[in-house]
Amino acid sequence: MTTASLPRTHRIAEIVTTAELLKAGWRKDQIRDNTRRGALLVLRRGIYADGIHARKLLSLKGGGELLAIGAAAALTGAGLGAVVSHQSAAYLHKIDLVGRRDLTVHLTRPPGADRHAPAGIRLHSADLPGEHVTSALGLAVTTAARTAVDLARTLPFRAGVVATDSALHKRLATAGELEAVLTACSRWPGAATAAKVIAFADKRSESPLESIARVVFADCGLPPPQLQALVGTADDVARVDFYWDKYRTTSRSTGRSSTPTRWRRDASSSGTPGCAPWATKSCTSPGRRSRPCPNSSRPRSGQPSGAARCWPRPTARAAD
Repeated sequence: MTTASLPRTHRIAEIVTTAELLKAGWRKDQIRDNTRRGALLVLRRGIYADGIHARKLLSLKGGGELLAIGAAAALTGAGLGAVVSHQSAAYLHKIDLVGRRDLTVHLTRPPGADRHAPAGIRLHSADLPGEHVTSALGLAVTTAARTAVDLARTLPFRAGVVATDSALHKRLATAGELEAVLTACSRWPGAATAAKVIAFADKRSESPLESIARVVFADCGLPPPQLQALVGTADDVARVDFYWDKYRTTSRSTGRSSTPTRWRRDASSSGTPGCAPWATKSCTSPGRRSRPCPNSSRPRSGQPSGAARCWPRPTARAAD
């Protein structure tokens, strides 16, 4: 037999189990022969993929992880109702995560099922209502909303905010969908933390660093900033990541060493002196440094530490 006669599993790279091949009429010697010729690629013991499709996928960035998730789902989920969940589901949905990439494949099974898992697989036990499950690349996977809530329940607050902000910003889930899932999971472990994460989440956060910065601001006692605000004068307007109108202060997040933004007005067109520097702070990735604004003055009474005075006062409005 050839791979043309592989049973159509509709999984990524036509991943198939030994049991499924035997049921489709394959003999064990045919499986061994096709494996030896490369027509079948062994992913795990008893788990195979179409050789051409699998090798093409392995040549792509992240392809190996997709095959690992698919193989684990086929090995553990066949007939047992297990679905891809948590960090693995986030990977399939392209929801942002923080920290080192978790190479463990996360699957969720209904309560009462055997929780023994082979190496490299972590099994979670939880109810899986039909509205919490969808499909991706031929795999049963928790919806983006359920995935975000699961991560908010099981990860530290900061990491949960990153994932939830990402799901909202990328329009993978709505606030209403998150609330509906949270209601269904209200008595589960970590539900209280998930409720705080969802209340704090904001779809206007455009990156993990912006999400983390918002948590840091809150931890330091700063009031919530306006996000993605348009700040400046009638002649010079730009968008900033964070803006505090009360303190005339902006902040931006960047993965690079950065210099604070200075707002200027063209004196030749306005007939007035150029604008004084607008106080801007930069939030950088771990290990990065940002240079302080050389023109920032000492903070006034009532300003947060690090804020600087600025004249004239620019106007701001939320970006569309």
